[in-house]
Order: sequence, then C-alpha cells, then structure tokens
Amino acid sequence: MKTTGNIADRLDHFAAMRPDHPAIIGGGRTISYCDLADLVRRIGGHLADRGIGPGDILGVCLRDTVAHLALLYGVARSGAAILPMDVRWTAEERNRIATFFGAKLVLTEPGETVGDELNQAQVADDWWTAVGAADPDRDFPSDDGHGLVLSLSSGTTGIPKGPMHSHKQMHARFSTQTITLGFLDDDRFLSALPIYFGAGRSFVMGMLYHGATVMMMGLPYEPQDLVDTIAQEKITVTLLVPTLLRRLLAIAPQDGHLLPGPRLIFTTGAILHPDERDDLLARVSPNLHNYYGSTEGGGLSVLLPSDRGDAVRSVGRLVHNAEAQVVGEDHAPLPAGEVGRVRYRGGACATSFYNDAEATKESFQDGWFYPGDLGKFDAEGRLYLVGRVKDMIIRGGINIYPAEIEQVLLGHDAVRDVAAVAWPSRELGEEVAAFVVAAAPVEEGDLLTYCRENLARYKVPRGVFFVDALPRNGFGKVLKKDLLAGLEPV
Repeated sequence: MKTTGNIADRLDHFAAMRPDHPAIIGGGRTISYCDLADLVRRIGGHLADRGIGPGDILGVCLRDTVAHLALLYGVARSGAAILPMDVRWTAEERNRIATFFGAKLVLTEPGETVGDELNQAQVADDWWTAVGAADPDRDFPSDDGHGLVLSLSSGTTGIPKGPMHSHKQMHARFSTQTITLGFLDDDRFLSALPIYFGAGRSFVMGMLYHGATVMMMGLPYEPQDLVDTIAQEKITVTLLVPTLLRRLLAIAPQDGHLLPGPRLIFTTGAILHPDERDDLLARVSPNLHNYYGSTEGGGLSVLLPSDRGDAVRSVGRLVHNAEAQVVGEDHAPLPAGEVGRVRYRGGACATSFYNDAEATKESFQDGWFYPGDLGKFDAEGRLYLVGRVKDMIIRGGINIYPAEIEQVLLGHDAVRDVAAVAWPSRELGEEVAAFVVAAAPVEEGDLLTYCRENLARYKVPRGVFFVDALPRNGFGKVLKKDLLAGLEPV
C-alpha cells in the first residue's frame, strides 16, 4: 500500500479495497470509505476552483463533526496546509492567528466571523452545494514534501508558535501508530477530544489513514456518556487526557473495570502520578498506555500497562521512528542517570517554526528538536522527565528539579496532589514553594519534617501552601504561573 505522496491517497485505496466499510460515524450519519474518498476529492476540487492549492494556508475553525474531519482530508487533498483554529476563540483571536500565519481562506461555522480583512467561507448549505458540484476526477498535488498541517504549540496570547508538518512527516507519524501503538484497520476509534488539539487530530486522521472507523463524540459530554458510548459502539481504541481520566475514576467501581472493552486506551498531555496510574489500571482499564510527545515532534515514548515498579515514574521507551538524547549545556550526550535537556529527532519531527526565526533558533538546533523538558535515561532505555527547563528552580546557584520534590511529597499518606514552584527570593534568587492538596489533615511542619528526612537540605521547601485543587489546563498540566502569581518575594 502506498505510504508516500498525498496522505489522502490512502482514502482512495480503501475506497477501492473496502468501499462499504464505515469510515466516520457521528451526528446520525455514517460515511463509508467509498463516499468519504469521493467527498474529499470534491472538497479538494472546490478549494482548487477557489484558487486554493500548494503553498496556501487554510484556517479551519469548526466544531467537531463528521464534516470537520472530512474537511481536514479535503484540505490535504487540495495540497494546501491546514491551520487548526479553536472554535472557542473570540473573533479577535481568530483574526490575529489567521493574519499572523497568512491564511488565504478561513472556514468557519455559519454566523461566525474572523474579521473584515480576511477571506472567509462559512461552511453552510451553499458551501456543500458547491462542493457537491465540484469535479472529483482531476489531478491533485501528489508531492509529499509540501506543508500539510500547521499546528499551534502555544496558547493564543502573544506570538504563537506553529511547526509546519509535511505529508512525508505525517506518513512517518502514522507509521509509528501502526508499528508501536498497534492501530488496526478493523479498529473502532472514539474521538473524545477536540480535533483542534494536535494529539486529537493526529489520532483521528491516523485512524482513517489505517482504514479504521472513527466515531465522533459530541462535545461537551458527561463522563457516564463516554462510558456508555464506548460500550454501546464497541469501541476498541480511544485517547483521553488525565483530567478526564480522573473524572472517570470518580465513577469507577472498586472491583472490576469501568472500561473493560477497549483494547487500547491512550493518555497524553500531562503525566499521571504513579498511584493514579495504578488506580486507573485497576479500576478503569487494564489497557492504559501513557504516550509522551509534543506538537512539534509527535510521539516520543510510550509507557505500557506492563511497565511496573520504578518504571512507572518514567514516560516509557522510545517509539518507532524516534531518536532521543539527554544532553548537557554543551549539547553533548549525558550517560544514563544524569539529568539534562531532552532533545529528539526523526521522520515525524518538524524542523522549524513557521514564520518565526527566533523561536526556531531556540528550539531547533543541528537537526534536533528541544521540547524544553529536563530528563534522564535509565540503563534500560526508559526516559524519565524531571521538569521543564523554564520551571527549574535555581536556589543559590544550585539546580533543583520540581519533579523530585513532588514525588517525595506524594509519598506522604496525607498528600493527594502537589506542585513545586520557584519562589522569588531576594537572598538566594529562588526558594522552593510547595502547593499541596491534602488527602487527610496534616500540618505544614509535618510535611517539612518529612521532606528533611527524604531530601537534601537545599531541596527542602521554604514553605508549604495548602490549596483545594491545583489549577490545570484542559490536558491536565498544572498551571504553575497561576500558583506563582500569589507569591511575594521572600
């Protein structure tokens, strides 16, 4: 089967080999591979008729529907590059992002706007009428080196960073999904995350690339709705973020599994605490896989359900198509056990940020991508993350890794959750502050004593602050800036 050229060629393959197999299900519709391939060609043809083609950037600002997923492949078919845009953004945010990246056209929901100066098309009935009238039998771009998707790797404030991925790089990502993750053409995948996000989009597009069936889950939904849908639709694979998994734990049985059906459940976006992971494997699914990667580089490593013991504190071993190192300040590789900056490369990894030379210079060096993580390898090749470069605490010139302090405090029976952050200090530059969510009554002094017993003196927090919950983003990452906002220098 062809694994080069335009990724939409794969839909033509499955249209010929299994025309009646369901490709996308959602909103009361089921689209077969035969119908999907034809629809994608007509979308690509309509875009070409509007002057959209290779080298152009097309903003996609749509709700998660069958049409949205078909349009992603339609843009790919035309040769243009997808600029994913969040429907929750304001018109001002949409305008700013589309303008910065030079979008030639922005597709929106009916009634939505992106600004008077931008070329916009509302995806309504007249749009689909024009798509249906387009000629699907024409020559489309087949070069796999041109841009396919321009993903934003930061928020909508300030200057966004966007790595451009080519068709060739996405072929490599989808190859990893087959070889390492085990995607099959008879899988039924539940799309339960916004496909604006990199991982959500990569998984749904990857499932179609492999000839599987994608079921669109309407957003938002309640945890029990997710559980019921997985059972009723006989879902075999899904991708969930830690925040959602924690909500599932709240309704999971004490004996048995809440989701016994899927053979593969992936989680990404934030690290799960070892105790949380054990609880999820025991009560939610025995087939939970932790997947670590980035928007820029794709997947890097996977922690398997069979990984236990000390390995549960890692993010697993490297996936197919990825090469990684931990390096020092001189960019020389460090031996196993030593902490340094993580860098990686491979066929799936971008090589620059679009229209941002300064950010490119910082994150892409000598063919390597630096995601900003600090980590170490063990002797068995597992990668352990100890924090972010920007989150590292430097107390009196000594580097302190927040993850080490957090893991120690999580070992205390009275601690449910914790985040260690840099506390501005007039004397030492930075001190350590620990924000703790308590699982049982406990005093600050008790936790500081526990730290003194388990940490070097210079790593012991200057203070412990009790909070009801840690602020997190949609993927479950702790928003340490929000915690820092309440701290005065000491």
